[in-house]
Amino acid sequence: MTIEIKKKQEATIIEIVGRLDTITSHALDKTINEDIGETKNLILDVKGLEYISSAGLRVLLAAQKKMQKIGSMKLINVCEDVMEIFEITGFADILTIE
Repeated sequence: MTIEIKKKQEATIIEIVGRLDTITSHALDKTINEDIGETKNLILDVKGLEYISSAGLRVLLAAQKKMQKIGSMKLINVCEDVMEIFEITGFADILTIE
């Protein structure tokens, strides 16, 4: 998995490519909690995300809770396979997905 951080006006965009699973989820967690600073608007661009496991879902849930306190978080460019996982797990109702 690769993670790229971009700053755009008042938002931080994190592009995620590859698989978000038990092995790679800690890298995204570190990025969200340590590397992006105190951004108020977080956008996760997941167009390159091929798969997400329960460990990846936990990272997204923790990020959502964190961002609700200080701003907002949304996911963009969600592929069909990942969207299906969000729908099955109920995350489609929890996360802001565009």
